[in-house]
Amino acid sequence: MKKIKISIIACILFSHGIVFSQQKEWSLEECIKYAIENNIDIKQQTIQTKVQKNSLDLARLKLLPTLNGSASHDYSFGRALDQYTYQFYNQTILSDYLYLGGEMTLFNGLQNYNSIQKNKYEVLAAEQDLVNIRDNISLSVALDYLQILLNKELVTANENQVNITRQQIEKTNKLVDAGSVARGNLLQIEAQAAQEEVSLINTKNQLEISYLNLTQLLEIKSPAGFEVIIPEIDIDSSSVITGNIDEIYEIALKSRPEIRSSELKLKSSEYDLKIARGGRSPKLSLSHSFSTGYTHILDTTYSAPFNDQVKNNKNFGVGFSLNIPILNGWQVNKNISNSRLNVENSQFALEGTKKQLYKNIQQAYTDAVAALKKYNASVKAVISTEESFRYTEQKFNVGMVTSVDYNVAKTQLLKAQSDMSQAKYEYIFKTKVLDFYKGVPLNLNK
Repeated sequence: MKKIKISIIACILFSHGIVFSQQKEWSLEECIKYAIENNIDIKQQTIQTKVQKNSLDLARLKLLPTLNGSASHDYSFGRALDQYTYQFYNQTILSDYLYLGGEMTLFNGLQNYNSIQKNKYEVLAAEQDLVNIRDNISLSVALDYLQILLNKELVTANENQVNITRQQIEKTNKLVDAGSVARGNLLQIEAQAAQEEVSLINTKNQLEISYLNLTQLLEIKSPAGFEVIIPEIDIDSSSVITGNIDEIYEIALKSRPEIRSSELKLKSSEYDLKIARGGRSPKLSLSHSFSTGYTHILDTTYSAPFNDQVKNNKNFGVGFSLNIPILNGWQVNKNISNSRLNVENSQFALEGTKKQLYKNIQQAYTDAVAALKKYNASVKAVISTEESFRYTEQKFNVGMVTSVDYNVAKTQLLKAQSDMSQAKYEYIFKTKVLDFYKGVPLNLNK
């Protein structure tokens, strides 16, 4: 019975622990860190980087001499020459042969050295690709995080509209009962309330979708209980975007991993071309060997046991070989031609990466400037629209305007508030992107 109680208590505590962990409020920095630790693309690129490092190790190990061994146990039937007595025997011959040998490349057009350099740059490029994936994930997390904050503000704005309309329904209902206004006004306001509730539901659905998008990006199974920290974000109306497009581009050009990766891949392709050209050079190799053996003829005829034969039949060998390529189906020439094309392609890839980076900065800068202008205009619009709505509401309460005019004023206020929220978060995201290109970590508190 005790064990059952303990199990039940443990289950309750465990379930509460899950709820508490799910109800934890996440900051942007925590979301980014969690995404980087759990994202599948990052894990795959990490594995690919390790594969590249293994290729580099293999290229370095090719400088070492090879060493291989072999052993054979043979039976020969009929007339045969014994290789150790050099006599012919017409009987079954039992023999053993042991061999140890290998080869070492002394010169092959520096192909081994260039292969090491090629793989070294590929490892460095893979590491930069990993950094680039992490950066892209971080930006995606920031965008989804800000989308949640935006949708929360939109939900709040819609809820305020619904509450105002409900209050107005109560007031109008009393006026109808008193005979001060026609029932048609009440019906129009109730219809407006129904439309606003539908809009509120749609906005809440968008908020739920934004939660789902972020949790999926974080590789969290369910958005249930997931909540984000709402930071205090204030935008000064006198804010300006520091720097210009060219200045930001020059900073990014020296630090962005996609640029560095393209440069390293270009270097790798240049060494690949050197490897291909090395195929035209003669190959000089050093071979080394050791062998020994045993035959039962010596054992039975001359009383030479196995250990003595292995000791006496030792043979050591060292040799040099020179392989000169003359005609190999134009393989070398075609490899050189393809390597040249790969170098040219890598040059275009680097140029394209630089142009894309400039376009991204140019777009983010233009969007940030536009968003700031839109935000400042939206703030003024909200102030004037709020004042206009209060004035219209007062006139509606005394029957000076119709419910149609009242609803139009309220709709205009909601649109102005929504436009201001959208402009605010668009400006925040674009400025964070620009800061990111400058090497500033993503942070909503700065």
